[in-house]
Amino acid sequence: MFPPHPEMPGLAGKVAMITGAASGLGAALAQVLAGAGAAIIVTDIDEPGAAAMAERLHAQGARAWPLVLDVGDAAAAAPAVAAGFDHFGRLDILINNAGTDKTLPLEELTAEQWQRVINTNLNGPFLLSKHVAPYLRAAGGGHIVNIASTAAKRAWPNASAYHASKWGLLGLSHALHAELRPHGIKVTAVVAGGMRTPFLLERFPELDPAALQDPLDVAAAIQAVLLMSAGSVVAELTVLPMRETSWP
Repeated sequence: MFPPHPEMPGLAGKVAMITGAASGLGAALAQVLAGAGAAIIVTDIDEPGAAAMAERLHAQGARAWPLVLDVGDAAAAAPAVAAGFDHFGRLDILINNAGTDKTLPLEELTAEQWQRVINTNLNGPFLLSKHVAPYLRAAGGGHIVNIASTAAKRAWPNASAYHASKWGLLGLSHALHAELRPHGIKVTAVVAGGMRTPFLLERFPELDPAALQDPLDVAAAIQAVLLMSAGSVVAELTVLPMRETSWP
């Protein structure tokens, strides 16, 4: 067995802000990172859901704080980041996980529906990253993780807004990686394949849950990236289920 890497950081004492943390992958990330010692800002548009997740983490001995946030609301980003920092006294990790979709043909998709998807999936991560970055720079570094999708690599019908947002998020993530890297801030895009989450299963009941991956497995892969030594960064991580074949 190899000895532990001497520069391998842990998550104890770190603070992670996770959007969409009340359910699905966000909830899995909150559990996994809290289990590794991080304090969690449980951020979600669902106020009861955020509160319930924070209580669940508290019951497991973790530090957690619920924060209600609609990431699609541009004016809410800066106050949310400031509130999270003020509550815990630091910020180390931002995970832009919250997402939405409107699965409709182009002819039926309204401008308002299009804008809602873009605001949530692309503009929200941009604004939160913009306002978190100064805190990370002041602390000497940190990590931003953007949850993309196989929808950022290929396209299928009736999902134009979702594809546009996720392709844009992947590009934004790589641009931030290039820009923030000199300041000690790591940026990782996660291209996640299908997961057993309400986001998929409630909208597409025909999917076989057994062919999808457990969101806890994806969360564990992201945790591994967060635990890498300071000398390395993973700019893009692809995590796919063994049986589902949306990509490649």
